[in-house]
Amino acid sequence: MSTRTLVRGGLVITAAEETHADVLIEDGRIAALAAHGSAAADAWTADRTIDATGKYVVPGGVDAHTHMEMPFGGTFASDTFETGTRAAAWGGTTTIIDFAIQSKGGSLGEGLDTWHAKADGKCAIDYAFHMIMSDVNESSLKEMDRLVSGGVSSFKLFTAYPGVFLSDDGQILRAMQRAGSNGGLVMTHAENGLAIDVLVEQALARGERDPRYHGEVRNALLEAEATHRVIKLAQVAGAPVYVVHVSAQGALAEIARARHEGLPVFGETCPQYLFLSTDNLAEPEFEGAKYVCSTPLRPKEHQAALWRGLRTNDLQVVSTDHCPFCFKGQKDLGKGDFSKIPNGMPGVENRMDLLHQAVVDGHISRRRWIEIACAAPARMFGLYPQKGTITPGADADIVVYDPAAEQVMSASTHHMNVDYSAYEGKRVTGRVETVLSRGVPVIDNREYAGHAGHGAYVPRGLGEYAH
Repeated sequence: MSTRTLVRGGLVITAAEETHADVLIEDGRIAALAAHGSAAADAWTADRTIDATGKYVVPGGVDAHTHMEMPFGGTFASDTFETGTRAAAWGGTTTIIDFAIQSKGGSLGEGLDTWHAKADGKCAIDYAFHMIMSDVNESSLKEMDRLVSGGVSSFKLFTAYPGVFLSDDGQILRAMQRAGSNGGLVMTHAENGLAIDVLVEQALARGERDPRYHGEVRNALLEAEATHRVIKLAQVAGAPVYVVHVSAQGALAEIARARHEGLPVFGETCPQYLFLSTDNLAEPEFEGAKYVCSTPLRPKEHQAALWRGLRTNDLQVVSTDHCPFCFKGQKDLGKGDFSKIPNGMPGVENRMDLLHQAVVDGHISRRRWIEIACAAPARMFGLYPQKGTITPGADADIVVYDPAAEQVMSASTHHMNVDYSAYEGKRVTGRVETVLSRGVPVIDNREYAGHAGHGAYVPRGLGEYAH
């Protein structure tokens, strides 16, 4: 039996335009849009009508960088696929792309199967996977082709974390060449891990053990160096490259220069780099451990460059790198040795609201908000126009957003499975009111209406690398 839902009276905002339109949803997809008050819209009937008067109607967010249940430093990220996707929905995100991990000595397929088993039947919203390659060899290079044709079309490689994830330049080049031929996309965590390890050893030898030293040893120059290197390797391979979690002005300058030369180089940043800084890492009494992530938070002066990069499209995507560890029981593994603090921060629930606050603050336009949070990640990773926009035929992933509601971010009210908020006490304007995932309410007028298992795995096509 077909079900019809009508979202009436709101301002529909996509990356391309803003229109006062009613949206008709049928069987989980967007059936039609018509100007509010038009004869066409007034003639529509539906099983359910959602009044969006005075509200924004926006595409569900696409968070292209999450790490649910990720193993790190002897523990696991505290959000499961169940709790993490529920929190994402509360924050107006309706699709996540998480990272399956190839074990050293294992195959890509085994890693992917393991992550499918973690997520299957658990998710409140739709999900897809990237593949982390920890062991680039003849066999895993061949497997890349099979993964791309099977809907996993992006591969993350690291110049960081020697002994765990690090690939050498030759391995990165080979993976890029393979992606260049099969249409996949290599994503890189760009920091010089070998040099960082030297600085860590030297800092600890000097007795520098507090969380703030995490930011000092992971020097911004080493992010810029690795970013430059992966761009040049991609150029040699004749392949695109996507640099994840860009945090430093120098790294962004490398991306901007390459794009100015017409190269298919892309960059992502995260809310923590736009709103937080080394001031947070330096908080007393080990509080700084809450803000330990890699790439690390940078001094405040880097923020203006990142906002500018988002405005000029040198950075195309804002994702969260959501990888939460509880302050008590997980972050404190690194008390007395900053290098043992699990790296990662919560944020999947906060991204859409923080970026709306950026609209309020004048950093970006409303359409750019939707571009960097919904449309560009969907395009980049082969989900568009099924996800990331409001257009006939697209999945009915829709957020009714109240642009005037005020809220205070806090661990006492958030839905992420972690005992602190990175934005505790921050006042923001704008809040999710209702969230539909393929036409089904997940958040209904500020009440949770979803359930584990509604979220479906979404195989991805090839990315659209439009400059």
